[in-house]
Amino acid sequence: MASSEFYKQNEDDTIYWVDNPDTFGEMLFSFDQKKVYNLFADYPHNMSPEEVEIFDRENPFWADFFKSRKDERER
Repeated sequence: MASSEFYKQNEDDTIYWVDNPDTFGEMLFSFDQKKVYNLFADYPHNMSPEEVEIFDRENPFWADFFKSRKDERER
């Protein structure tokens, strides 16, 4: 990801999104600019409960979009 750039959607967000012009259709994000998650592959099962909570608070659209995944995780 040498050509990738990290950015925040809102100044006070915790999450950094990854802008990678070499890919199409990937939604990558990070909490620390070191470990990078793929929204479609990693949410929520490869994230800690605290990370999921932060992600959901800052990204209500995606939290609602993937609500069924969270329901499965809680079973």
